[in-house]
Amino acid sequence: MTPCYSMGCGDRFGRQGEAQLSAFVDAAKLGIDVVPVWNKSHREHTTVHTTPESVRAEAAAAVRSLGWNKPYFVDADHISLKTVDGFIDASDFFTLDVAENIGEKASDEDLSEFLAKTAALFGPVRLPGLEVELAIDGDQAKRAAAKYLSAVQQAGRIHRHVAGRKKGPFMVEVSMDETDEPQTPVELLLILAMIAQEGIPVDTIAPKFSGRFNKGVDYVGDVALFAREFEQDVAVLALAPTLFGLEKVPRLSVHSGSDKFAIYPIMNRIVRKHGAGLHVKTAGTTWLEEVVGLAEAGGSGLAVARKIYAAAHGRYGELAAPYASVIDIDPEKLPPVAVVDGWSNERFANALRHDPSCPDYDPAFRQLIHVAYKVAYELGGEYTRALDEHAAIIGRNVAHNLLNRHILPIFGNDE
Repeated sequence: MTPCYSMGCGDRFGRQGEAQLSAFVDAAKLGIDVVPVWNKSHREHTTVHTTPESVRAEAAAAVRSLGWNKPYFVDADHISLKTVDGFIDASDFFTLDVAENIGEKASDEDLSEFLAKTAALFGPVRLPGLEVELAIDGDQAKRAAAKYLSAVQQAGRIHRHVAGRKKGPFMVEVSMDETDEPQTPVELLLILAMIAQEGIPVDTIAPKFSGRFNKGVDYVGDVALFAREFEQDVAVLALAPTLFGLEKVPRLSVHSGSDKFAIYPIMNRIVRKHGAGLHVKTAGTTWLEEVVGLAEAGGSGLAVARKIYAAAHGRYGELAAPYASVIDIDPEKLPPVAVVDGWSNERFANALRHDPSCPDYDPAFRQLIHVAYKVAYELGGEYTRALDEHAAIIGRNVAHNLLNRHILPIFGNDE
């Protein structure tokens, strides 16, 4: 059964499974049922030399330890045909990443067939629960097909590849967020038509929204515009079973969803208003809480945190390049290493912890640490020993961050 609410809980080094799950346990005690989804991408596995099996083992160990008797998943995060095989056995949630296929031209025959099958949609389409009517015409359908049909066909190939090899049920997400422009509600509706024609049993779909969803920091953009887009997308998804024969209403998925505090109240209000489901993908937040905890601990923990920053500062270009589209750092404004080396444990933690009300908080500093997990991996035993030594304080930070900064604002009910 498709969960109503779920949240990613990426863990770069696989050490915080219990701390992460404890946040979901505490949420359940408050009557807030959110399904944990441990996610880790091929890039992250390659960087820190882990495997999908290690993610499954971490999740299973946490579930056993805490007696979790509710659903949980392991996400093959942003996989393609090139990378999916290594994830098939250990994963039961597959995020089909077809970003590189967006804009590719499908065959003329396939384009014509799609337009013929969707002609019945042309005209006004009223969005349920809203005073909004979409006007769909053949030109819009042609433009959407030219941009997205090939990508959806690729998603179909990946799904069929997994389905032919995977033993047991699994969740399917189609990721459409890594493109230049946000999809309009009309485009999302037409993408759903393409997904239905490909026979993909989509559970969640990740469109691109207006604004910037930079890693580990708050949403940057027009909050009112996001609210309109988000609510109309929720309403579009509600039409999918009726219009396209899908077995269930797909849920929206918000990527780079960690720390987007400005839009959490909007998401909460809208999904409650419409009775909609939601998946929020998070990844590097737990890794950042590890470094916050090391800094807070002082002594050897602070020394390791300082060492990570010093190396990252000197390797800014290398570390930032793979994330260029999802970070926003002016390297000239990063604090010098000598200055950071003089910071107290409290000052370092304040600069890194995402608390916009704190005058010491530095979003550029935080984003650089976010992409610097490779440096921590290269420290080897020095880093993992520090995690073990300061496990208690790190675990408290990880659990508090997931529960109080994410689960409760997004999924909680303050009424």
